[in-house]
Amino acid sequence: MNLFRSEEHAKRWNGYDAAMVAAIKPVAEWAEIFSNPFFRQRGRPDYISWTRTEEGGAAFKELRSHLPRPVEADS
Repeated sequence: MNLFRSEEHAKRWNGYDAAMVAAIKPVAEWAEIFSNPFFRQRGRPDYISWTRTEEGGAAFKELRSHLPRPVEADS
């Protein structure tokens, strides 16, 4: 993850990819995304099994609803 002062700074970066413009979010939003139980529960000894439970599935579904989606290229 790269941190930029603003969207303008990100767009001037030589590795900038316009398809990922949706991923440019404030740090507070990324902190909220990474506070999801899917990340917080990784220290569990039964983490893999937990991800397959109803609770783990709900956490993953919630996580995916907040992740940015790449912009489709114009065809």
